[in-house]
Amino acid sequence: MSGAAVRVDTASPVPPYEQIRAQLAALITTGRLPEGERLPTVRQLAADLGLAAGTVARAYRELEAASLIRTRRGAGTRVAPLPPGAQRRETELVETTRDFVARAQALGFGQDEVLEAVRRAWRE
Repeated sequence: MSGAAVRVDTASPVPPYEQIRAQLAALITTGRLPEGERLPTVRQLAADLGLAAGTVARAYRELEAASLIRTRRGAGTRVAPLPPGAQRRETELVETTRDFVARAQALGFGQDEVLEAVRRAWRE
């Protein structure tokens, strides 16, 4: 990754894999990590961050499921082409929502409380 840094706050209630996923997703969707950019291997990023390889692997799996990265044998893990137009907006909404939900869960809020908070914020 050219110049883009991922950081993990071990004091945060958000799980480390989710912090990695959210940061990489933001870097990709904003174009700071361009299509085709090679990401560090799971082992390398885990070593850089002082985390278990499984933590980074989970973040990569979720990014791959969201079609933001692709892993190919021999080619490594690279940033995938962004979905065009409306799909990109939807991807950003989904990612933002996942981040919000993960944070709310980490703070101990349940689904009903979160949905009510969203409805209240929407009305304001």
